[in-house]
Amino acid sequence: MSYRLASGVELVEARGGPALFTWTPLRLVRVNTALAGLLEGGGDLVPRSSGEARALEALLERGFLAYEPTPSGPGGRSPTVSVVIPVKDRAEELRRCLESLTRVRYPGENVEVLVVDDGSRDETRDVARAMGASVILSGGEGRGPAAARNRGASQARGEVLAFLDSDCAASEEWLAELAPMFQDPDVAAVGGRVNGMHASSALDRYEAEMSSLCLGARGRSGQHGKDTFYLPSCNLLVRRRDFADSGGFREELQVAEDVDLSWRLRDRGRKIVYTPAGSIVHEHRNRLGAFLRRRFQYGTSEGLLQILHPERRKRLILPPALAASALLVALSWLRASWFPAALGAAAVAVDVFRLWKKLRRQTLLVSPKQVLRARLRTWGSLVYYVSFHFIRYYAAVLIVMGIAWPRLGALALAMALWAGVADYRLRRPALGFPVFFGIYMAEHMAYGAGVFWGCLRQGTFRSYRPVVSARG
Repeated sequence: MSYRLASGVELVEARGGPALFTWTPLRLVRVNTALAGLLEGGGDLVPRSSGEARALEALLERGFLAYEPTPSGPGGRSPTVSVVIPVKDRAEELRRCLESLTRVRYPGENVEVLVVDDGSRDETRDVARAMGASVILSGGEGRGPAAARNRGASQARGEVLAFLDSDCAASEEWLAELAPMFQDPDVAAVGGRVNGMHASSALDRYEAEMSSLCLGARGRSGQHGKDTFYLPSCNLLVRRRDFADSGGFREELQVAEDVDLSWRLRDRGRKIVYTPAGSIVHEHRNRLGAFLRRRFQYGTSEGLLQILHPERRKRLILPPALAASALLVALSWLRASWFPAALGAAAVAVDVFRLWKKLRRQTLLVSPKQVLRARLRTWGSLVYYVSFHFIRYYAAVLIVMGIAWPRLGALALAMALWAGVADYRLRRPALGFPVFFGIYMAEHMAYGAGVFWGCLRQGTFRSYRPVVSARG
């Protein structure tokens, strides 16, 4: 496993020794001289001891480092892999999936393909056999993907289980880019990028960038800690021993079984890794009704997940001065008075001066203007995360209250636009903003309705109570 400095991160000489510094967000973290010597290379950073490995992982989790994919070299050994594909009544989709596997560049003698049929009534099994895959029956009809994957895993011989959905197609480098991650003995599971298969409709183009299955362009990992990071099961590799030790997928879950498995692996002290390499393409739901129903279903899982994993909560990081400033700006609008906004601006000014003095004490040559720009970017990010949380979980409440109190309605619309514009600029979907924003709000409304229904059914509303902290 190797690492590189994340984009925008610099190794600097501060008072008291070397440190890593980044403007977005504005952070400084000290590193010892030995680690600084390793970091000077910038890329292809390979730990030389277990202590360095732990330090690099901690920097990775804090966003200072990124993974550098390390393909197996001539001396490396490719682990044996069992590809497990759950399927029900998807003969043509399965054919396309299996055809993609014939193009995957990986030692053929190290791969077996297991198709787990969940009671299909079409030609699914015939297609699988014709394409050379082993067919396993799930033991029933419509037991669900979690049960089907468990059944396949029980028959697998590979050291690594590679779960792939039947409506997906693997890239040629799929296994070659993901399997080497298991050279790290602490790694239990690896996930790769999920791209959209089609681009013909507006929903296709929206899902290509906004799907919850696509974790983006930045690699990350999770091991210790109580955050909610997980790996989607449509492109998921798991060490077979860890899968068995954790008990596999929880079969009573029809959605979010991948979230539950990821968290249970982490609860055991095992590491899960996401890398934007090892990509597949996924045939997203491109009919509005099916799309919204699926988002509703995803939302319903939150209530049960909070019962199964009460220690894992959503977290909002709110730096006090910036949070107070944002609250004062909102209050200024609601009260139709400039005075709270002026207080908010003063709070930001004091915060900027404090940070500038602190950085100057570290002998970093930065100007107040640079610190101001950095803090305003952080302020914008804070407003985005708060806005996103409110429109995802409280959109219906805000609409009703906005009708009764127009100024609150205008503020809610501004928050929705702030979050929508931020995601539109960051993800850059291939569709106009009005269409994007319409789908964006419909998605949040459907997901939020699912969360409320799931929490009501489970008798817990912990999903609505994030953990708020001043620092990450």
